[in-house]
Amino acid sequence: MTKSLQAKFHAEMLALYDHCARFGFRPVLFRRLVILNGGVEAAKELVFKPGTTGLERLMDAGKTELSMEAAMVRADYRSLFTPLEIKEAAKRLEGTATRERSKGRLIVTVTNPKQA
Repeated sequence: MTKSLQAKFHAEMLALYDHCARFGFRPVLFRRLVILNGGVEAAKELVFKPGTTGLERLMDAGKTELSMEAAMVRADYRSLFTPLEIKEAAKRLEGTATRERSKGRLIVTVTNPKQA
């Protein structure tokens, strides 16, 4: 069953490209990563990468339910991911509610500033 579930997730990630095209952008690098590595492996890699703008574009279109992150947290796909991966996907989706955006750049947080 896991193989068929992986195949279903993979197909959904490939379809995400077509959904995004309807909103005026084409995530070509996302599609390439899915084709080369498979949908599950692509999601596992991308969920921890800062600066990915696909979710933000879907947020602007009001369609976050079509996102990779939304698929990852769905009950039918949870078995494909670790609890940490699911938590990160959920965190990203929560960020859409507060409009946290990466602007496609890395966000640097100083954790131990030097004192003068």
